[in-house]
Amino acid sequence: MTTLDHSFAALADPTRRAIIARLAEGEATVQDLARPFSISQPAISRHLKVLEEAGLIETRVEGTARPRRLKPDAVEALWDWLGQYRALWETQFQKLDAVLDGLPDEAGQIASGNPERSTP
Repeated sequence: MTTLDHSFAALADPTRRAIIARLAEGEATVQDLARPFSISQPAISRHLKVLEEAGLIETRVEGTARPRRLKPDAVEALWDWLGQYRALWETQFQKLDAVLDGLPDEAGQIASGNPERSTP
């Protein structure tokens, strides 16, 4: 599996996505990350291990604490990959808008590119 494959496999789990969302706000300890979930700290630790093995997060040693944080380069790699497809879909939606703009509305008028055309 590639690094990208590992990243997406890790993000397939909703708990791990929630952990990533929390870490996007700043680093946190296992206790901080476990608080909003109804699962044990060992279960959270297993999720963190998967995220770390996928290269999405890292652990910083601070005395006895081990706060986790996102690895910006790994997240950026995901955005870059997704960005390819975003550009494709934006082009497709622009083409669809052009077709819809040429269709008559309920009153038989041709739409003028007004974004309000779909509201009654």
